[in-house]
Parts: sequence; structure tokens; C-alpha cells
Amino acid sequence: MKSLSSINKYFWKYRVRLSLGIIFIIISNYFNILQPEFVRQAIDTVAGQFDAVTGEVHSENKDKLIQSTMTLGLLILGAAILKGVFMFFMRQTIIVMSRHVEYDQKNEIFDQYQRLGQDFYRGNNTGDLMNRISEDVSRVRMYVGPAIMYTLNLLATFTFVIYNMVAVSPSLTLWVLLPLPVLSISIYYVNNIIYRKSDAIQAKLSDLTTFVQEAFSGMRVLKAFGVGKASWQEFEKENEDYRKKALDLAKVDAMFFPLMMLLVGLSNLIVVYVGGMQVIEGKLSYGNIAQFIIYVNMLTWPVASLGWVTSIVQRAASSQARINEFLDIQPAIENQSEKPFHFEKGIHLKNVTFRYSEGRKEALSKVSLSLEKGKVVGVIGSTGSGKSTLASLILRLHDPSEGKILIDGEPIQDINLDEYREKIGYVPQDVFLFSDTIAENIAFGLKGEDREFSRIEEAAKSAAVYSNVIDFPKGFETMLGERGISLSGGQKQRVAIARAIVKNPEILILDDCLSAVDTRTEAEILGNFRKVFSDKTVLIISHRVSSVKDADEIIVLEEGEVLERGKHDELVKNQGAYAQLFEKQSLQEEEFVENTNEETQV
Repeated sequence: MKSLSSINKYFWKYRVRLSLGIIFIIISNYFNILQPEFVRQAIDTVAGQFDAVTGEVHSENKDKLIQSTMTLGLLILGAAILKGVFMFFMRQTIIVMSRHVEYDQKNEIFDQYQRLGQDFYRGNNTGDLMNRISEDVSRVRMYVGPAIMYTLNLLATFTFVIYNMVAVSPSLTLWVLLPLPVLSISIYYVNNIIYRKSDAIQAKLSDLTTFVQEAFSGMRVLKAFGVGKASWQEFEKENEDYRKKALDLAKVDAMFFPLMMLLVGLSNLIVVYVGGMQVIEGKLSYGNIAQFIIYVNMLTWPVASLGWVTSIVQRAASSQARINEFLDIQPAIENQSEKPFHFEKGIHLKNVTFRYSEGRKEALSKVSLSLEKGKVVGVIGSTGSGKSTLASLILRLHDPSEGKILIDGEPIQDINLDEYREKIGYVPQDVFLFSDTIAENIAFGLKGEDREFSRIEEAAKSAAVYSNVIDFPKGFETMLGERGISLSGGQKQRVAIARAIVKNPEILILDDCLSAVDTRTEAEILGNFRKVFSDKTVLIISHRVSSVKDADEIIVLEEGEVLERGKHDELVKNQGAYAQLFEKQSLQEEEFVENTNEETQV
């Protein structure tokens, strides 16, 4: 129960519903316990009117007997109806409360997921994250709702039943309850097995979910390499392992019900035998025997549910422990300020060094640069030079290992991070589009009042994707597949660029997002940028010289260090790494143009 103590805050939050539920449970059980008493009275009344010799009812008492039994029958019916009404109220309070807790807990987990940084997502797979917010939360809800409800009902039923049984015959009550210690010991023993097996099943389910999610996401690769059969065989193996674990748990669960039915049946035999002996001795009436049998059967479902409830609690404890594992993680990056943020001067990096983990090589080493407001800075370098890491640090997806990042002269850790990011338009190297319409993907960063269609169209034109979009049968209402699979690589990049442009951000960061478009389209997009972002701050990260040559300053990165910096003409004159790269790419472009012309002539 230690792991489940973390959800006690929800019981306090919904204490009114829980309190009403407890009241309704008590009232429902009160009306339930009246029925055996009415049955006893009915049997004793009828038995008292029979002639011991003839076995017939005395004629003068028939009308009175019919009236009495009818009255008692109506009382039994009324008690049953009232029990049902309050049982309905009981479910409407406690079960509905569990749904509210499920809603709150999913929100809490999703909020935590959004607060956690990039390191967390690199170390955890998607399937496991999905499983904790869906399957694990559902199991915890079963504890908050049905398990709590049936446990409280069990306590109320036992209290009422045992009190009434003792009032009738303490000795017979003792005999009837003899099997219960055996039941308690059995439950304690089986619980430990259930806990271990539930934990193993949840871990295997996470693995299975991850496997399926990755297979769906990489279906194109699976088909291209012709490994569909091998993938299916691997899935069958994982699924078989999960099946075996689930069946092992099912076998343990299957032990509970027969065991409890056996113990309840044994109690009934005791009632008939011991109670019959006491009737012969004149200590009990016929009605008391029937009354006790009903009491024992009243305990049947609560006792039977005890094993089920125990299983639910153990599974919930296992699931909540998995949830707490993530909820207890403190985000490395948190918003430390609530004061309004206005971008006025610029972004400055001073001797910034960053490494992704201890012992690894530095991704950036003593990098300094200034991104003044209204200026365009280009960053160029080969793969692995630290370009994308630089963008992540400016976005504060990571904090530098050494050095400072200043925004308008203030450390980036001291500004309002949420408002700072709202002023940034970011196009990552690995473009991600949602399974929604093209229009909704472009308008992703806009709030309600800003989501004008004309604004979406203008952004698409600036990103040179408008003509492609209107050629689709449904235009901007075209639905995209998962991660934008319906579009080509270049179209996805341009839709992502339009998504950044439509925000009209004060800071625009392009992280090698023009790699999948040709140089002509690239020139068109960059020309549009000069018009749209003439007074904005732009950081262009690329491996192409053509993307950064018009920047106010160009930074050349190599293995995380600044190799050169300056304007395009200056760097070309210096005959350094930038000049060599420019010459190489210019020759490649000329060869491409010549080959294209030759193919056209042919």
C-alpha cells in the first residue's frame, strides 16, 4: 500500500463523494440485513400455526396467517427495493469518483511528461510511456473505484451480519466463522504471487506495446527490407511470452473462487448440522436456521470478492509504483519566472560548453556568438559538428555544462521560459507533423483568435508550399498520415516552415530544414524570409553554403568548436574551411545544372 499512498490526495479532493458513498453503503446494507429477519418471522409464524399431529393449519387462523405472510412478503420486497436504490446511489458516488480520479491522474502524468526534458525521452521508449498513462492508470482506477467500494461494502456487510448472528446464537456464529482464518491465510499467501506476476505482466506489456508502435512507425522500412515475416515471428515470440505470463496469473486468480465457494459451502453444512442440533434442543427455531443460511450466503459475494479485490489492489500497487517512478523525476529544465518577457536586445552565448552525459565527448566547446535583434546569423558545419545542439541550447531544451546564455543580458534560467518559447519559431531538422489536416498543422502554434485561413495561406506561400497544397483534391483540408507520411520530404519541411512563419515569431530558428528542397526552392524561401522577417532575429543552421551566404554573420563549426566567423565574402577570401566548402558545393551545383541541361536536350 506504500505506493498507493500517493493517490490519497484524490480521496481528500473528492471526500464529499466518498463520504456519501460510505453513507449509501451503510444504508444499503441496513435494508439488506432486514430481509433475513423478515424471513425468520415468516417461517416461525407459519410453523407456529401448524398442527403438530395433522400437519395442517388451524382453519380459524388461515386468514390471519395469510395476512401476516403477505405483510412480511411486502416488507421483504420493500427492503430489497430500498437496498437496490441505495446501491445505485453508492455506485453513482464511488464509481463516478474513480472516473474523476482517472481523469485527474492522466492529466497529472501528461503534464509531467511535458515538463520532462530531452534526456528523459532518450532513455525511455514510447510504448512504455503510453502504457503508464493508459493501462497503469486504468488499473489504479479499479482500485479507487470497485476495490474501495467492495471493501467498504464487505466491512459493512460483515459488521451487520456478524452482529445479528451473534445476537441470535453466539455459539453457532463461532462455528460458522471457523473457515475464515483459513481463507485469510490463503489470501495472504496468494497475494505475494499475484504481485510478482502482475509486475512481470506490466513490464512485458510495455515491451509488447513498444514493439508494435515501432513496427507501425517503421512499416515502410520493414516492407522495403522484406523482413515482414521475421518481424511477425519476433512479435509472435514476444506475444507468446506475454500470454504465458498472463495465463500464469489467471491460474493463480482461478484458485480464489473455488476455494471461497468451498469454505462458504462448508459454513452452510455447519449451519444445517450444528443449527439442527440446537433446534432439537429447543435453543433455536426453524426460522433461525433459514435466517443463518441467508446470513452465510450474504457473506458469499463479499468473501468471494475479497480475492478479486486483493488482486485489483496488488495490480494497482504495481501500476502506481510504475507511475510514481516517472512522477518522482524532477525535470532538469523548469520555468523559474512568471514575470512578462519582451525580447528587446539579443541572444548571447559566452564560452558555452555542453556534453550530453558525463564521460562523453563535448558536443560544444567554449562557443561564443551574438544573435542581435533584427540580425541573421548562419551556422554551418558538417554532420556531428554541434549545430543542432546549439539550437537546443538557445531553445533551452538543455542547459549548458559550462558558460552562460544571456537573453537581453539576463541568464536564460532567470527569464519566463514559456513566454520566451512563444516568441520563437522553430523548424527542427527532423520534421514532425501531426495526423491532422495540412491547415491544422500549419496553424498549430496559433491561438483561437489568430487562426484565420488567410494567415495560413500566406504562410504556405512564404514557405513555397502553397502550389503543392492546392493541387491536392481537398487542398488545405487534406488529412496527413502519421508523422506526415502522406507528404514528400521536401513538402514536410516546407509545411513545418509555414508552421513557424504563421506565428510571426520574433526569433526564427531553422535547423537544417531545407536539406530536402532543391536550391531553386531554397532561394525562393530564403527570399521570402528577407521580406517577412526583415526586422526579426533569424538563426539559420545548415550544411549548405547557399542557405547562409546572405547572413549578417556566419559561424563555421567543426567538432563543437568555432573554426571561423565572418561574412560570406570575408570567409571566401580567407581560403579556410568555409571557402573550401563553398568551392566544393559550387562545383557540385554546376555539374548538376549541366547534367540537367543535357538530359533536357536529349
